Amino acid sequence: MRASQHKSTVKRIITCIGRYKWGVIASLLCAAVSVIFTLYVPILIGRGIDCIVGPGNVNFKGMRNVLIQIGCVIAITSLAQWLMSHINNNITYRVVKDIRTQAFNKLEFLPLKYLDSHGHGDMISRIIADIDQFSDGLLMGFTQLFTGVLTIFGTLFFMFLINPLIGTVVVLVTPISLLVASFIAKRTYRMFQMQSKTRGELTSLIEEMLGNQKVVQAFGHEKEAQENFEQINETLRVWGLKATFFSSITNPATRFVNSLVYACVGIAGAFAAIKGFLTVGQLTSFLSYANQYTKPFNEISGVITELQNALASAARVFELIDEKEEKTDEKDALRLEDAKGQIHLDQVYFSYNPEVSLIEDMNLKVSQGQRVAIVGPTGCGKSTVINLLMRFYDVNSGTISVDGTDIRHITRQSLRMGYGMVLQETWLKSGTIAENIGYGKPDATREEIIVAAKEAHAHSFIKRMPNGYNTVITEDGGNLSQGQKQLLCIARVMLCLPPMLILDEATSSIDTRTEIKIQKAFAKLMEGRTSFIVAHRLSTIKEADVILVMRDGHIIEQGTHEDLLLKNGFYTSLYNSQFAV
Repeated sequence: MRASQHKSTVKRIITCIGRYKWGVIASLLCAAVSVIFTLYVPILIGRGIDCIVGPGNVNFKGMRNVLIQIGCVIAITSLAQWLMSHINNNITYRVVKDIRTQAFNKLEFLPLKYLDSHGHGDMISRIIADIDQFSDGLLMGFTQLFTGVLTIFGTLFFMFLINPLIGTVVVLVTPISLLVASFIAKRTYRMFQMQSKTRGELTSLIEEMLGNQKVVQAFGHEKEAQENFEQINETLRVWGLKATFFSSITNPATRFVNSLVYACVGIAGAFAAIKGFLTVGQLTSFLSYANQYTKPFNEISGVITELQNALASAARVFELIDEKEEKTDEKDALRLEDAKGQIHLDQVYFSYNPEVSLIEDMNLKVSQGQRVAIVGPTGCGKSTVINLLMRFYDVNSGTISVDGTDIRHITRQSLRMGYGMVLQETWLKSGTIAENIGYGKPDATREEIIVAAKEAHAHSFIKRMPNGYNTVITEDGGNLSQGQKQLLCIARVMLCLPPMLILDEATSSIDTRTEIKIQKAFAKLMEGRTSFIVAHRLSTIKEADVILVMRDGHIIEQGTHEDLLLKNGFYTSLYNSQFAV
């Protein structure tokens, strides 16, 4: 990451923490109290030692007062440290909650183009693993960085108070420790960054393999999947080992430098005591301060290493949060209410990739209640038309209008609520069967849900489930057959009764007998509703009012089933390829 991006990440983290400035102030006050009283203990110990120096010269009264003071100071220090830890935990997990919420909310507003072109596992890794890494670094930074910095300045103050000359020696040797820590930390950051990136790739691969394990096994892809996993896992091992190695040498290196500081203080203090510039108690206090002065450098070096990891993880999360959102609705966008379903496509151009043309100059007028079937070979643009109608993607040029209004001037939510959609790819959430059917109408009564299930011919198999409509199904309906999942998706649309319908291979996974029943239910549902039917099996769209035959993004033929057969064109060849003996 470039220096400017590094600084930007730090600024954003500070901004996130700034929302809890009163907590930060309270934490700093507790840290100051803890450090001041901790550093006051060596002075008390030095006084205590001076009370017992010399044979037969013990000041018991002075010793008792010193011990009482030490006890009180330790109690106050412990309380301050406990409060600081509690406040830091509270701030850290509130900041983490805010960032994770931002990241998840961003997913809700990202355009489908981004979601289609990025690994889902990597996005999951950013929201979960990377934010956890950031949390650990932030917590360590709060807990040890505050106290470490204050301890360094506090010990310097007390050392200069006792003997300025020896204090100067300490200050002169200190930069060596800082240079060593900085040198290692700069080289560690990129390794942690690559570790986070590779971890995201590994999560993405595992998520992909788990979701498609049947396909992997069916095509004997286990060996290749294992090799891919081992390759990424090996890369993660290399980066993890490098990051851990270089980060682990920070502490020993700074400890070595700090031991030199302690040795210098000990030698200089011994000569000062011999010359009478220091008492034995003061020398003891000074050595204690020298040890406390070097200790924060070791802790801070560890904090810096952890912060490098945290910054690398935070940068990946902020990168997701900063992704360009789906274009927002216009301020004066209309809400689509009581839609009639008159749809007009006028000179529509669209392609997913600017270099590869797809839909060009598409024109289409659909009247209210008309049933429009879209057929054609794979990749001709059938599903793309559906994506454009729903505004999952916006046209590159031209217009699509509903009831005379350009859909770009209609709110996305109201437009999409106007459509009922059943796709070949089913989607169900973890929850009860009733909750899944009522997904588009949360306030639906149980009676309405049952009626919709009956119309979708799903009621019979639901009643055979262990708890009927209260049966909990796993994520994406893993404990149901593909046909049963599709029936539930059809019931979901039957419940909402939208003014417009989109059926994209809606009965592809249903047995022929049930499909005949569903087609009858759909026929009833489509009465008076504008409907788009995408189908590969041409037998299912014979009753359509108009059939659009697409090839390479163009409508090359249109008309009723009988009209198209009489033309003896591309549709006829498609039809004969399925039914000719």
